[in-house]
Amino acid sequence: MSKKLNKRKESLLEKIDRKKAYSIDEAIETVKSLKSAKFDETVEVALNLNVDPRHADQMIRGSVVLPNGTGKTVRVAVFAKGAKIDEAKEAGADLVGNDELIANIQEGKIDFDIVIATPDMMGVLGKVARILGPKGLMPNPKTGTVTMDVAQAVKNAKGGQVNFRVDKKGNIHAGIGKVSFESDKLKENLVTFVEKINRAKPASAKGRYIKNAVLSLTMSPSVKLDTNELMELK
Repeated sequence: MSKKLNKRKESLLEKIDRKKAYSIDEAIETVKSLKSAKFDETVEVALNLNVDPRHADQMIRGSVVLPNGTGKTVRVAVFAKGAKIDEAKEAGADLVGNDELIANIQEGKIDFDIVIATPDMMGVLGKVARILGPKGLMPNPKTGTVTMDVAQAVKNAKGGQVNFRVDKKGNIHAGIGKVSFESDKLKENLVTFVEKINRAKPASAKGRYIKNAVLSLTMSPSVKLDTNELMELK
């Protein structure tokens, strides 16, 4: 790490009390003060949950639409046929089709962030599952991306839908907005996200559900969140 980077990191760390568990309001204000990049950094939340995803009933996966969006421009591809193609186009999908889209993916042309499909297209999508799966792009009913209501799915994706999935160690990460957002909008997004995670708590999960939680920017150190406050969000 260069001296310049070291200095930047040290100056940011000075603004954080590493021993403190911050309230949501304090954490957001602190994180906003850590802005140091030349671009509009993403505000990211990371939760460590007391679950074992090796058990099917403790695999936490889903999606939530953030009330104030993510601040990101999302390109949406829809696999559909018949009237559903027009429905997807009218809703604002960037790419709509079936066989020609499959061919593009097989050629390595992946210029989209979210894939939505009608249930009757999932068999066709199986041809590119090995390409889309590792990139986290394969549609899934649990995230609302396999549906006959493609118009609503496109609107959700464009309007700030965040998909989440717990990893092997019980971690969940998500971007909840940009550092340029007003504090109250970031708070609303964070609360909406955590409420969804709390509602997804498996009945078989024992002990403290949210073990650790931090808030950070793309280029900043993390700020520890008060997990008691988070677990009260229902």
